[in-house]
Amino acid sequence: QVQLVESGGGLVQAGGSLRLSCAASGRTFSSYAMGWFRQAPGKEREFVAAITWSTGSTYYADSVKGRFTISRDNAKNTVILQMNSLKPEDTAVYYCAADTQGIFTTAQAMRLMTSDFGSWGQGTQVTVSS
Repeated sequence: QVQLVESGGGLVQAGGSLRLSCAASGRTFSSYAMGWFRQAPGKEREFVAAITWSTGSTYYADSVKGRFTISRDNAKNTVILQMNSLKPEDTAVYYCAADTQGIFTTAQAMRLMTSDFGSWGQGTQVTVSS
């Protein structure tokens, strides 16, 4: 099993930056994709960004493209989400997810992942004030 722990959330003013980390522990693999999702109050969970471990290819939701950057540190089994130029509409609980079943084999496919698959963290709150 893989355990995922997110950190780095908090309160920031619009235009500011935050850096989220997702540390994976347990039985880890070098070939599955990982991603970030978010859920705002009263809304469904949505895809934010994803990255594959093996090639480092990335994919972003249109709403965050150019502002967010996903990266990974294979040695530390950590995935980072650097969020710049934050907007109030970015306010949400952010979740890290790992495709431990190897179903969503590309970063782009990760946008289709739901909580029925893989492993998920508990989430970290990001609040952007206007």
